[in-house]
Amino acid sequence: MKFRKEFMSQMVPEWQEAYLDYSHLKTVLKEVSRARQPEASDGTTRNLKRRVSLYRAFSGLAGPRRSQQMQEDAIHTNIIHTGSEECYQSMLFASSSEQSDEHQVEFFRRLDDEFNKVVGFYKKEVAELMGEAEELSKQIDILIALRIKVEKPDIALEDFNESVSLTGSSTSSASTSTAKSTFPRTAKRSSLEVTQEVEMETREAKSNSRKASGGIAHPTIQKLKLELLSQVRINVQPETPISTLKCMVMSSKSQLSYNKTELRKAEELMKRAFIEFYQKLRVLKGYSFLNKLAVSKIMKKYDKITSRKASKAYLEMVEKSPLGSILEVTGLIERVEAVFIKHFADGNRRRGMDILKRKIKRERQGITFFSGFFFGCSLALVVAIILVIHLRNIFKSQGRGQYMDNIFPLYSLFGFIVLHMLIYSANLYFWRRYHVNYTLMFGFKQGTELGYWEVFFLSSGLAVITMACILSNLDMEADPRTRTFAAITESVPLALLIALLFLIFCPFDILFRPSRFFLVRSAFHLVCAPLYKVSLQDFFLADQLTSQVQAFRSLQFYVCYYGWGDFIRRSNKCFESRIFEAFYFVVAIIPYWIRTLQCLRRLVEEKDVEHVFNGLKYFSTIVAIAMRTGHDLNMGMIWRILAAISSGIATISGTYWDIVQDWGLLQRNSKNPWLRDKLLISNKNVYYVAIGLNILLRLAWMQSVLGFREAPFIHRQALIAIVAVLEIIRRGIWNFFRMENEHLNNVGKFRAFNSVPLPFEFDDNNNKMRTRL
Repeated sequence: MKFRKEFMSQMVPEWQEAYLDYSHLKTVLKEVSRARQPEASDGTTRNLKRRVSLYRAFSGLAGPRRSQQMQEDAIHTNIIHTGSEECYQSMLFASSSEQSDEHQVEFFRRLDDEFNKVVGFYKKEVAELMGEAEELSKQIDILIALRIKVEKPDIALEDFNESVSLTGSSTSSASTSTAKSTFPRTAKRSSLEVTQEVEMETREAKSNSRKASGGIAHPTIQKLKLELLSQVRINVQPETPISTLKCMVMSSKSQLSYNKTELRKAEELMKRAFIEFYQKLRVLKGYSFLNKLAVSKIMKKYDKITSRKASKAYLEMVEKSPLGSILEVTGLIERVEAVFIKHFADGNRRRGMDILKRKIKRERQGITFFSGFFFGCSLALVVAIILVIHLRNIFKSQGRGQYMDNIFPLYSLFGFIVLHMLIYSANLYFWRRYHVNYTLMFGFKQGTELGYWEVFFLSSGLAVITMACILSNLDMEADPRTRTFAAITESVPLALLIALLFLIFCPFDILFRPSRFFLVRSAFHLVCAPLYKVSLQDFFLADQLTSQVQAFRSLQFYVCYYGWGDFIRRSNKCFESRIFEAFYFVVAIIPYWIRTLQCLRRLVEEKDVEHVFNGLKYFSTIVAIAMRTGHDLNMGMIWRILAAISSGIATISGTYWDIVQDWGLLQRNSKNPWLRDKLLISNKNVYYVAIGLNILLRLAWMQSVLGFREAPFIHRQALIAIVAVLEIIRRGIWNFFRMENEHLNNVGKFRAFNSVPLPFEFDDNNNKMRTRL
């Protein structure tokens, strides 16, 4: 693999603009190479010989030692200090070709700019990490005090003077004898006992090493007292609707109550914060290594093209820069590992490192094989169903209308789910291809996220089971021996639905349990909206549900058909019930109502007026659905006019919001006409086609208002299913460009990590809260 591709593949997607522009530097080097080549003319050979003879004559006059020195001293490097800033510059010595010199000067000017950009970004990130390290030091000190208060309330904290610092060494001034007498060794020890024991051993070892080295002055150590905890407020996010209501009534940052539940939540948040901080350190260390490697590679190419030895001097300057000496980051990594192992892994280094290090997901070949196998089987079953329908002339039979009104809506539910999963797998493929960091934005736990092959495997497997059930249902009806088993035949869709729900909520570790529970948890947040803080994965899932209105109505039909209908005789009177008609409307607006509540919650938290307009957009859709549902149920001209007007308003507002706000397109001053400045797809026509498709597919509702609910060549239920399919396809297109825009926003802000809320809050100006840092 060429280094450029390897370099691009190992970049942090959100930091792409902060890396060395290796591709452009390589382009400049090509210009240098072309300038050094002799011109293609009749006098080329004579000019070349003349230059060589002049160079040899000059070299002979100067002597071999002077010639060698000039080749080695091809450039001169310099570090310019302007206040607290440092600027790295290189100066090129002249060669025998003025044209070549111009391109070489341009090369080093560009290289210096890129290197200064990289160093500046690296220093900024290190400064931010040092600030986070200080904050984590304070937090871990408070956590230790809380542990002592909860687990050993009889211990006087005045005698336990432990303070942990990530920016320095961890120390403890408690005596070893006191620690051993207070915490005797037992078969089962608490986390506090292990923490103190490891701290004592670490203190003794570091104290001995300091004495052996001549003694280094200790930093100031401040005592952790009981009064410290009284001024600390807990900042744990509520996990249930009840706790959310309590926080809304009382305060989201209440005083500590010194119970084990509170300690467990604080420890969990601190563990997540340490893991995220550790990942930042490792990524920044990799950023330094990758850019140094890029500089080394490009300088070696320069030496090879120009036959000059400039890489040695330039790489020496790189090593003297902050990018070359990463002692701060390496030291932080070591101290984070030590503190995490002591306080969160009971001193077990192997277990602590397994938690800290990011798990790399391995591609399983079995998933790929069975995905293709199930997809092939589903295509074969589709062909088999078509043949059965054609050979038995089912479309022209008397029970055609009865089958479409009763059985088709039941199986169409699974068709909607399978199609949405297939489109989502395609989204995952293209997000990965264009380096969209969807795992960061969705908040997936590293190593547990589903790839496009896994989603394709699940969708194709569900498609095979659904097609097999449809085919068995048709076969059982046609076979005289099984025609009398009406109850079993008609219960096949219900059994399939129950099996699907069981697999989703199955507590056993099968079929990607972390991802299933992630989906269930996000769905529960939607049900309880607006009692939960709205995250991207929550409103993204709610947006997906807005495109599955017909699937919700199919679920409603399941309840009516098997609960109050005569499913054995394949008949129902659902649409004759007023209750069913009412729920037919309510079920359709549930996803849009959830999004409206989410916008309201975000408005309260973020105080951004944009959420008001977004909420009004969803509310206008609710009104349009109400009007269209009334039109479908009552068939009146007034309802048709109201449905047309409300649907038109909802379509215009929704289309504008999709293209301008969600996708970030239609920018007037963009360098890409009517798009945006940054595009992941090089072919701009893709964006114009997507805009056109989004507008066209949003007009699918017109088939209902214009009276195309039933035609001689297609049944009404089939037409409803086609419209639902078009909406799912539109949602799949929306998904890609919505996440692309979100990713580009993260790139613009260099936001490569999710922020983890810390468990404790305090007044940093209070002297009592100042710990040793």
